[in-house]
Amino acid sequence: MKLLHVSDVHLEDGFAGVPRRLFANKRFAGYLNLRLKRRRHFADAAAKIPLLAELARDEGVDAVLCSGDYTALGTPREIAFARAAMEPLVAASPAFSTVPGNHDVYLPDALGVFEREFGTLMASDLPEHAVDGPYPHVRLLGDHVAVVGVNSARPNPPITRSSGRIPDVQLDALRRVLADARVSERFVFVMTHYAPRLWSGEPDSRSHGLDNADAFLAACAGLGRGAVIHGHVHRCYTVRVPECPVPLFSAGSSTQAHGEGLWLYEVGPDAASARRGRFEGGRYVLEDAALAL
Repeated sequence: MKLLHVSDVHLEDGFAGVPRRLFANKRFAGYLNLRLKRRRHFADAAAKIPLLAELARDEGVDAVLCSGDYTALGTPREIAFARAAMEPLVAASPAFSTVPGNHDVYLPDALGVFEREFGTLMASDLPEHAVDGPYPHVRLLGDHVAVVGVNSARPNPPITRSSGRIPDVQLDALRRVLADARVSERFVFVMTHYAPRLWSGEPDSRSHGLDNADAFLAACAGLGRGAVIHGHVHRCYTVRVPECPVPLFSAGSSTQAHGEGLWLYEVGPDAASARRGRFEGGRYVLEDAALAL
């Protein structure tokens, strides 16, 4: 099976018509940062989604996995716009699975909006394991692949904080999912938004990283064959750390100008590999070298 992993597309179409009261908080500082710096890096983000879809079709992928951050400031209008803009990529493969990023639940007023717009893309084949809304959700793909999504994103009202945390109840459920015979015999992708480790193998900062990264990696200790996949850090990389039996893969941002990243995973009954992707010459291309998983 082929699975395309993208992340942090950060789509927005302006904020005309958005009530001003939604900016009387941290979102105002985020908007200033967006206007002065961030927006230019994602000016072509929406135009790149059909190009990602083209790659998915050309490669014949069986599933697309997106590890969150569809928006800039998590307003209801942005989230609805992002869902519509993602449709070419959603339609480009038989399956699509996702989790939210911190920008999708930017503030408490965004809670529930992401699930409303993206809920059909978080369907679970094993709903009995869900303990916290739809999480963890499980997709069983073909005969030998499973994707497990856990939510590490949360609202962060303080201006200086953008950290995440996977609720303990989800970690307990994750352990049960990985022990479930319907999952444990498969190659398992555990997907979340926040990076449990940086490219150096070190934890991210307290203000930007995953608060309970060690506990998350410990919950993944039951993985036999698989990978932990995420976004949040806008750098495409893979790293192995002693705390986890499988490699970690960051897709970085798939649409950030001059830094686009993604991964294409190929999984067979007895072997698996990963190829890194980049944006070049107006299209997404894959590197020739494949990493054995």
